[in-house]
Amino acid sequence: MATPPTLLILGTRGIPAAHGGFETFAEKLALFLVERGWRVGVYCQDEVATVTQRFRSEMWRGIELIRTQVASEGPRATLEFDWHCARDAARRQAVSLVLGYNGAVFLPWLRLARRKILTNMDGIEWRRPKWPFPVRAWFWLNEWIAAWSSHRLVADHPIIADHLATRRSRSATAMIPYGGVPILSAPTAPLAKLGLESGRYLVSIARIEPDNSILTLVEAFSRKPRGMKLVVLGTLSDEIEYHRRVMAAAGPEVLTPGAIYDASIVQALRFHARVYLHGHTVGGTNPSLVEALWAGNPVVAHDNAYNRWTAGDAALFFSDEASCSEAIDRLIADDALAVRLKTAALARAQEAFQWQAVLEQYEREALALMDRVALPEMTSGKLADKGSG
Repeated sequence: MATPPTLLILGTRGIPAAHGGFETFAEKLALFLVERGWRVGVYCQDEVATVTQRFRSEMWRGIELIRTQVASEGPRATLEFDWHCARDAARRQAVSLVLGYNGAVFLPWLRLARRKILTNMDGIEWRRPKWPFPVRAWFWLNEWIAAWSSHRLVADHPIIADHLATRRSRSATAMIPYGGVPILSAPTAPLAKLGLESGRYLVSIARIEPDNSILTLVEAFSRKPRGMKLVVLGTLSDEIEYHRRVMAAAGPEVLTPGAIYDASIVQALRFHARVYLHGHTVGGTNPSLVEALWAGNPVVAHDNAYNRWTAGDAALFFSDEASCSEAIDRLIADDALAVRLKTAALARAQEAFQWQAVLEQYEREALALMDRVALPEMTSGKLADKGSG
């Protein structure tokens, strides 16, 4: 009997997903592959006061969760976690899928152990102005290490693929975007708890930081009464100067309920929003924007090549506070425009961001590194119709 293909997923805090886009992706891919006959292990970070058992495995829905203890906090804990994951993965016969390159300094260890490495290179992290120079230098170095230590690279956006072509031959990179699932309906009860009405508010879902233009969005919306609310989801702290500026700029129609991690509530807020505001200025195919397209949201997005490719005809684009305010005006006042952008959002999502296609591409990349091809039963119509849940 043939040995089943085996994949290890490194670079996330672990699953079940509770933190962000990479964790959500790791969970979906792991479940997808297990259903198709793979063995899958996902490294999960456990921060403890004292390490009592470095590695501990448990099974969750057919996936091996490799719980890895680290007795540190913050960035040091992440680096320590990445090192122990690489050390353990080097002892296992499996393809290693690495999500992000922040700990790529440890990937040569995997190469020395003759393990196959597939790395999702995420965004161009060292270009983000929020990082001080030493951090940006660290990211720049790790990007190069990941590019040359990995057997294959994944870019989630054509612009990222173009950038990686300056590091490796373009043939070494596969362009595979992020995926999403349609939101066909959602309850209104979560809205009522926030004092919202369906179709009578705008929403932003992002980390509150300058890269994501949250201050610009809030200032633009708060220029004048809108007759609608703006819901800004994300953690705000009085101890962070940028957060204080956002809160000071917020007019009476702006709600800041903090970060909400309950997926059903977030889906409801997306589905019933009049407009989704997306201020990201850097990165690749941002998961939050993809999820907004699947919710059928008309979008107001920062004008850059990343967002223009992702949103296509589903967005009005802004470059500053004034143009953002104008785009908000248009979408609040023009029902026909809102319907047109909603239709375009769903069409763009169907065209480019279906999880089934995304996960199948990752499977093909991993199988190719093992010199194996998909078995007929792994790509049958019956399995393909199931989707990724």
